[in-house]
Amino acid sequence: MEMAKTKLLIVTHEMSPFLELTKISEITRQLPQAMQEKGFEIRILMPRFGNINERRNRLHEVIRLSGMNIIIDDNDNPLIIKVASIPAARMQVYFLDNEDYFQRKHVFRDKEQKFYADNDERTIFFCKGALETVKKLGWSPDIVHCHGWMTALVPAYIKTVYKNDPTFKNSKVVYSIYEQCFGEKLNADLHRKAVMNGMSSADTKVFENADCSAMHIGAVTYSDAVVLADEKLEADVLKFVKDSNKPTLAYNLTENFDNFYSLYEEISNEDLVTIA
Repeated sequence: MEMAKTKLLIVTHEMSPFLELTKISEITRQLPQAMQEKGFEIRILMPRFGNINERRNRLHEVIRLSGMNIIIDDNDNPLIIKVASIPAARMQVYFLDNEDYFQRKHVFRDKEQKFYADNDERTIFFCKGALETVKKLGWSPDIVHCHGWMTALVPAYIKTVYKNDPTFKNSKVVYSIYEQCFGEKLNADLHRKAVMNGMSSADTKVFENADCSAMHIGAVTYSDAVVLADEKLEADVLKFVKDSNKPTLAYNLTENFDNFYSLYEEISNEDLVTIA
């Protein structure tokens, strides 16, 4: 009998060739292909920022997935799903779009380099929308690997709101911490706005400070494993990871994708009782 393929979901705010801001874009391009070559089944989700060229990258709307509304602060925000393929690898990338949040020429800052005031809501929209999209795909990931601060609420949602949801109840969550973050704070109401039905304000309290470290620490709190994706990370974040005693891929091991495979295997098999 053929073994079922391990299903890996990659959630990221950037990926080569669509959007290249930092080294995250290279890792999120190479890692899924490396895992696909090991027999994994892959899905990738990212925001459709306004500077992603739809025509050149051949994005097209997926009508059956579009049409949902994501509620933030009692406001309904329509979610449009687009898809593109990476020709060099048989991988599909799903793009989450919304006119108000993503149709801008810039990603996180305006042309004057001012941090967008609604980056908190854009993050909440993306994280909620990502999970609802996967549900609508009818595809249950074994591993959800989140890359960077904009994905930081995904682990929290999976382990609270979605913990009994058939799509995610068996999913293991990995969070990669990267150095390139932001010096500002997100909106002070982030932790309140992020609460979904089925959560309490206690579940998001860890995000209360709304700075980069709080996003990382919040994500690590709800993750099953952690990847230290940069050499220089904030001391408070590193201490929190160390104290958490969660399986961690050290920075000096991240060049080799076999190490990611081993980490995925380790957390996937944690629940299995081995019969000697």
